[in-house]
Amino acid sequence: MKASPGASSWIVAGVRHELLTRALPALRHDMAAPLSVIRMSLLLLKHRAAAASADEGLSEEPLESISEQVDALADGVRSLRDWELAASDDGITRSALVQRCSSLMRAAFELHGIGLHVDENLVTGTPDEPRFPEGAALRYMVLGALGYLHDATERLGALRIEADGPEGLRFVATHGDAGLAESMPSMAGALRAPRKLAIDAVALQALADGLGYAVAVEGDTVRLSLRSG
Repeated sequence: MKASPGASSWIVAGVRHELLTRALPALRHDMAAPLSVIRMSLLLLKHRAAAASADEGLSEEPLESISEQVDALADGVRSLRDWELAASDDGITRSALVQRCSSLMRAAFELHGIGLHVDENLVTGTPDEPRFPEGAALRYMVLGALGYLHDATERLGALRIEADGPEGLRFVATHGDAGLAESMPSMAGALRAPRKLAIDAVALQALADGLGYAVAVEGDTVRLSLRSG
């Protein structure tokens, strides 16, 4: 039985929720780090204020540090808006899209022995690099491709993100060395979602259909067009 439009929307929403859940630890760290600096700076100010004499002024350095961290925290909170599909945005360049998504997932992957590599031409953008609309949707698509290859590839050793023409991305999974075969399940498997929450080919295609992007799965490779159709 073919899913109704309403059911399809719920499927896509479920896939997006699973992907956001995987990215949340990195998002949470980005906001928690400035809070730690703010707490330490405030504690330092309290000690200095208690010890300061009537004619001794306080250094402005702790205040500047607090201001900088408050700004960083505000930027982190505002970045959560980037995940709202209903929010309008100015689009995103391909290199910025790849850098943002890879930075979110690199620590989690590498902690479990999975390398995440980005082609050199995607590391640094160019001034005339085109911007693609619907940045939030594209973030979900890139995370979906990474999640699919992670969940579907046995003995996963590394993931590579490459340019695919002027308006696409190619994600390639490579297997771990034979000598690591025995250790990989305990490492990479610890990060793999339970089967009921795995990003399989059906879930990835549902996400692409729901967001309006063309995606092609070819073995250990996923191709994604950054132009919605």
